[in-house]
Amino acid sequence: MATELTTHQGHCHCRAVTWEIQAPAKLRVDECDCSMCEMHGFQHIIVPKSRFTLHTGQDNITTYTFNTHVAQHYFCKTCGIESFYVPRSNPDGYSINFRCLERDNVAEFEILPFDGKNWEADAAKLAHMSKE
Repeated sequence: MATELTTHQGHCHCRAVTWEIQAPAKLRVDECDCSMCEMHGFQHIIVPKSRFTLHTGQDNITTYTFNTHVAQHYFCKTCGIESFYVPRSNPDGYSINFRCLERDNVAEFEILPFDGKNWEADAAKLAHMSKE
C-alpha cells in the first residue's frame, strides 16, 4: 500500500527562499553528526527531486561545496539559512531541513540518528529515500 503524500511548506528565516515538498504527514527525520550537519544543526528529510518545488528565491541562493563537490549546499544570500540542499548520499533528491519546515501538516515525526562521522560506511542506508 502506497503512503499518502501531503504538501509541506518551508522557507529560510527571512522567507526570501520558499518551497514545498510532497511527503507523508508522518515524517522520518535523520539527524546526522558529520562535520557539516553537526555544526549547523541540519535535520534531514530526503525526498525525490520530483517532490520538491522551489517557489521563490532562485536568484537569492548561493552554493557551497567541499570535499567531493557532489553535495550542493544552498544558502539564502540574505539570512544565510540552508533550508535544503542536494546531498551526496542522494544526488537524485533533495534533503530538506526539518527545522525550516512549517509544521501545519506534520502529524508526527521521528528523529533518528545517522552516523555521518562514518559516512562512507553508512550512506547506502539513505539511498532508497530519494526514489519514487
